[in-house]
Amino acid sequence: MAAEPIVLFDDGHHKCLMFDSLVTGEGVQSNQFLIVDGKHEALIDPGGDLTYTPLSVAASRYMNIRDMDYVFASHQDPDIIGAIDRWIVHTRAKIVTSRLWARFLPHLVSSYVTNQLSGSVYDRIVSIPDAGANVKFGDSFLQCLPAHFMHSVGNLQFYDPVSKILFSGDLGASLGGEDDHLPVKDFDKHIPSMIGFHRRYIASQKVCRLWANMVREMDVAMIVPQHGKRFEGPVMVDRFLNWVSDMECGIDLMTQDNYRRPVDYV
Repeated sequence: MAAEPIVLFDDGHHKCLMFDSLVTGEGVQSNQFLIVDGKHEALIDPGGDLTYTPLSVAASRYMNIRDMDYVFASHQDPDIIGAIDRWIVHTRAKIVTSRLWARFLPHLVSSYVTNQLSGSVYDRIVSIPDAGANVKFGDSFLQCLPAHFMHSVGNLQFYDPVSKILFSGDLGASLGGEDDHLPVKDFDKHIPSMIGFHRRYIASQKVCRLWANMVREMDVAMIVPQHGKRFEGPVMVDRFLNWVSDMECGIDLMTQDNYRRPVDYV
């Protein structure tokens, strides 16, 4: 893990930073992302209480947290948007997420926080339809791509057309590997750290193939998941697309043995 944020892209006006070492203790390693375009800022999948304070401190070196434009949440998991109440109170940011989860996110906000707001929690949420949408951001935009059932039923990924980075959320995630701050160098050796997660958390091969077809039509220089190593360059991007398209996972692996009454006690 890197002590400082990893610069994924920086052309002087637009930059993408990755924080990979903010989770301590028993939490699963995760990556948080800061996108800056001129005087506009956005966080992608900032996490929960484990990361809120260290991320706020680290990101404040590159922006005024209070004036942040957006927090993008790929889905509803606690390691994605568990600290939504703090972001709502301490920033003016809009929370961008799938419309399937927009109605549930207020459950993460206490009545104490709600009472401090001038409006409702819903006023701060940008609800993205299933087909996705482009969100204006500075001199450009961030694209919310449909990535449903990978793994959440209402799942988004975020594409930055300036840096050509695809922030893929849980797709491409790896767990238990070493040097997570570095890009994948040997794809075949990297597969064991991905396969277990994908077989369990990703719904089916069909959705992976449909997703890969969409991405192949895009100009993607880098795929960066929320956990573990990233895929840099056309060769690695293509290797990942081919691998995930051919992988059986989720319901592909289910049999009647997975649906029987339990006999063991805990």
